[in-house]
Amino acid sequence: MRSARDLIGLPVLDIVTGKRVGTVKDFLISQAWHMHGIVLDYKSWFGAARYVGWGCICSAGSDALIINSKVSIKKFKEIPGTYYLCSGKSKLTGLPLISAEGIQMGHLEDVYFSPKMEDSIVGLELSDGLLTDLQEGRRRIPVPAGARRGEDAITVPALPAGGA
Repeated sequence: MRSARDLIGLPVLDIVTGKRVGTVKDFLISQAWHMHGIVLDYKSWFGAARYVGWGCICSAGSDALIINSKVSIKKFKEIPGTYYLCSGKSKLTGLPLISAEGIQMGHLEDVYFSPKMEDSIVGLELSDGLLTDLQEGRRRIPVPAGARRGEDAITVPALPAGGA
């Protein structure tokens, strides 16, 4: 599994020209818990954000993220049905994960995807607070079936096997 947050800050390179086209700033995640794309940094006061669709990413290494062409870079303001992982008003990190039974499982800190660059998110990293994280570490769980981002929390229809 690959951590999305481990890729933030990496340079993004065009495989055709070898040119650096930006830096990974954030991720776009669909309501169905799939990677929609990466958000690139941008240095324009009035320019629209730029993103690359997940299918246009060739690979994500420890030193750089490689895209198939700079033509893959698109401008956008907001894409309906997607959320940012780390920034913006519709971000996912920091939201509590709450079961239908009213049990808080932790706060979302990161998402994990397959090293084969498949778009499915395969795991979530949850925090129970700084002290617990330091003493016991953060928990990783598979994405619970039916997990949905609400206005103030991510809701889960039932607790996954293993409980909270």
